[in-house]
Amino acid sequence: MIKASNIQKFYGELQVLKGVDLHIKKGEIVSIVGASGAGKTTLLQILGTLDTQSNPNDSELLINDVAVTRLSDKHLAQFRNEHIGFIFQFHQLLPEFSALENVCIPAFIKKTPKPKAEKRAKELLDFLGLSKRYHHKPSELSGGEQQRVAVARSLVNEPSVIFADEPSGNLDSESADRLHRLFFDLRDEFGQTFVIVTHNGQLADMADRKLTMVDGLIVNKELVV
Repeated sequence: MIKASNIQKFYGELQVLKGVDLHIKKGEIVSIVGASGAGKTTLLQILGTLDTQSNPNDSELLINDVAVTRLSDKHLAQFRNEHIGFIFQFHQLLPEFSALENVCIPAFIKKTPKPKAEKRAKELLDFLGLSKRYHHKPSELSGGEQQRVAVARSLVNEPSVIFADEPSGNLDSESADRLHRLFFDLRDEFGQTFVIVTHNGQLADMADRKLTMVDGLIVNKELVV
């Protein structure tokens, strides 16, 4: 599903990633933990193709057997839109659009016909308990509801993998707990792979595997029992 080897990242003289090796299987939920500055978010952004490693010639990044770093910008953008979903700490919904419209945006970018995109979006919003919120704008939704809309948006194109960066960091404990359980329900229902950067110990321990990063390296690949 995801295979990365010798991923390095420099920002000027500062080396943030020091040769990360990683293999994630289809359908796994993997958490990545570590202190601030350990390189978690940088790694997630590279795995999600939002950033690139500093050593493309002597590293490897495969997603669904596709060497994504060798794709042109155009083909990489298309691959990202069709195969990868993102959930961030702040939902990043567009305030002028309704929940339904926000969920549909990635599908419209993919050029999915509007009736098909809206049908899929409504199915996801229904699954996430938002069937009565289709036409509400983000300002009319609670924080937990906004994040569930963001989850639906990440799933609308039926991506192979979801990358989540502190997805519950901006939620109260009750909403965070519901969101955590939701990831597992989604995996069971739709078969997606989840890679989650988190400081939330409960969420990290719920994952199938917990990867611990220290100073730009994965130092522990714990199977969570």
